Amino acid sequence: MNESPKPDPAPTTHFGFRDVPVGEKQKLVGQVFTSVARSYDLMNDLMSFGVHRLWKRHFVAISGIRRGDRVLDLAGGTGDIAALLRPVVGKDGEIVVGDINASMLQVGRDRMTDRGLVEGLRWSQLNAECLPFPDNSFDAVTMAFGLRNVTDKDKALADICRVLKPGGRALVLEFSRVQNEAFGKLYDFHSFNILPKLGKLFAGDADSYQYLAESIRKHPDQATLKGMMERAGFGKVEVRNLTNGIVAIHKGWKL
Repeated sequence: MNESPKPDPAPTTHFGFRDVPVGEKQKLVGQVFTSVARSYDLMNDLMSFGVHRLWKRHFVAISGIRRGDRVLDLAGGTGDIAALLRPVVGKDGEIVVGDINASMLQVGRDRMTDRGLVEGLRWSQLNAECLPFPDNSFDAVTMAFGLRNVTDKDKALADICRVLKPGGRALVLEFSRVQNEAFGKLYDFHSFNILPKLGKLFAGDADSYQYLAESIRKHPDQATLKGMMERAGFGKVEVRNLTNGIVAIHKGWKL
C-alpha cells in the first residue's frame, strides 16, 4: 500500500534570527514598528550616537534629485527623508511618503504638520512589494532603513523599478556589512548587548530592538544587494559605504 505523499512544508523566511512562515513576517514586523513608532527617532539617536542624521543628509545630498521631481519615499515613516527632500524638489515637485505601518505614518504626518511642511507632501499606507501606482510614475524612489524589513526584497525591487520613469533612479540607504573585522566585533557588542538594554530603558521594549539588531545581520551585504538590484532591472548600480560599511547607499538607474 502506497503512502500518501507528505505535503510540502510551508515556505519560511527570517524574522531576525528566527524562521517564521512567510505569511507571518509582515504582521510581526508591523507589531515591532507599532511598538517603537513614538520613540523611533530617539532610539535612532541612541543607537547611532546621532550619526543617522548625517547619513540621511548625505543620502539626500548625493541623490541627484532635482527641483520639480516627483519622488516616492518608501518606509518614509517619521518623515525624516521627506523633510530633507522637500526643499530640494521645491514647490513644483511632489513627495509621496509611503509606509506599510499606520502608526509610523501618523507620527510622520503629525511631525511634518507641526513643522509647517505640508505642501507638496502626500501620505500613503502601502506595501513595497505591490506599489499602488502606474508604471513610469516617479523620477526617483528612495528607501532609508526599510528594505531589510520587507519580506520579499526581490519583488519590492522589481516593483520599484516598474514605477520609475525610464532614466529614473532608485536609492537605498540600509545597514550593511562592516568592512573592518575589529570594528565589526565592537559593533556586534553594541548591537546585541547595549541596544536591547537601551530599548528597555527608553522605549520599554527590549525585544523589538533585539529584532532590529538581528534584522541588520540578516540583510544582504553590499555585493549581494547590488546583484539583486541588477536582476530587478537596474543598471549602473553604484555602492557607497559610510562609516566603515555600517551602512551603505545603493543607487541604480532604470534603463
